[in-house]
Amino acid sequence: MRITGYRTLTTLLDWGRPVGDANGVLTDGITPVPVVLVDTDAGITGVGLGPHAAGEAVFPAVDGEDPRCVGALYDGMLRQAFKAGHGGTVFGTIGAFDTALWDIKAKAAGEPLWRLLGGRDRRVPAYASGLDIALGDDDLATVYQVYAERGLRAAKLKGGLDIERDRDRLTLVREVLTRAGRGMRPALMLDVNENWTRKQAVRHVRELEQTLDLTWVEEPVRRWDAEGLAAVGRGIRASVASGENLTGLEQYRPLLAQGAVDIVQAAAVWGVTHFLRVAALAHAHDLPVSPIGGSPIALLHAATAVPNHLASELQNLLEPVGLSFDLRVEGGAFVLGDSAGLGVEVDEEAIAAAVRPEPPAACEGPDVRPEYAGRRLLAVEDRGRPATHPPGLPVPSPPQHLDGVPHDARP
Repeated sequence: MRITGYRTLTTLLDWGRPVGDANGVLTDGITPVPVVLVDTDAGITGVGLGPHAAGEAVFPAVDGEDPRCVGALYDGMLRQAFKAGHGGTVFGTIGAFDTALWDIKAKAAGEPLWRLLGGRDRRVPAYASGLDIALGDDDLATVYQVYAERGLRAAKLKGGLDIERDRDRLTLVREVLTRAGRGMRPALMLDVNENWTRKQAVRHVRELEQTLDLTWVEEPVRRWDAEGLAAVGRGIRASVASGENLTGLEQYRPLLAQGAVDIVQAAAVWGVTHFLRVAALAHAHDLPVSPIGGSPIALLHAATAVPNHLASELQNLLEPVGLSFDLRVEGGAFVLGDSAGLGVEVDEEAIAAAVRPEPPAACEGPDVRPEYAGRRLLAVEDRGRPATHPPGLPVPSPPQHLDGVPHDARP
């Protein structure tokens, strides 16, 4: 079997509500979902979910190769990007191709990927994660009630801009999950997406810990700040989680060497091979691993085969337009199906026919670090525009299109 070519698609997921974190909010709740399709001369097409912007640069490393040699091809893609480096979208593109190769390998074997990788149990423990910083109390309770009805008893909220608001929101979700669990205390996590300094992190979390039991705090300081993460970990009771934005094992090494993280994370867009290697590295340090991502199906398969999986992030119960996944969520877990490969079906016609909204402005959304992150003296009052201006100054007007319609009012 040989790889003959690849194609790329971009579909979308409509959350039906605003989504975002301390860095920014997408008010229309529509997020892009890039897809890579790798074709072979055996008629098997592999599906990878992740960036494909660097496809032309990465594909020569796998063109004409046997797709079943996944580990060797993964290393070949890393070598292909050697001089320029394999961070960001390049690493994401490598991850998307890698996932597609694993899909092909499992399809060729006629098995679901979880079984091919040696998984024994198709159930993958999950925690709820609503990208919820812009939600008011009623909407927040409604969202987590839906998770609770699927048996989830652990939740990660977005926050980090206002101690009192974080306390209120965490308490509200604790009550929702406690009722659903008939009094069983839930696990609560707080994700601040790198928006604090070390001292801010310790002060903020210690204040919350006076009334709340936090399981972990995620990315309290910058992803690469091993000393800072370790300092935060020494100053709070909660565990420190990080790693979703690290692109390569070499970036984990200083964090693990300094005991900077208690929960090792890896993002779904970085691919299956990366996750398996991160899990092995974490296991060598006796640490648990936790996959992150909006459509993490590939890492769910991989999670069944590692000895130190803790729980996987469940962001949304909806499927992107034109994609269907052979899995269900029940009893607080993802339950993988028996379809060969990843169990992802792609309806290219539905994706092509989907109506695409106007893309957000380049300065908006949770992927853009605010200018004043880590440099705020006061709480941020406007959760809809949580981090684009310093407290005490007027909120800037929304950017205008040529037709004069504010960006935040786009349909």
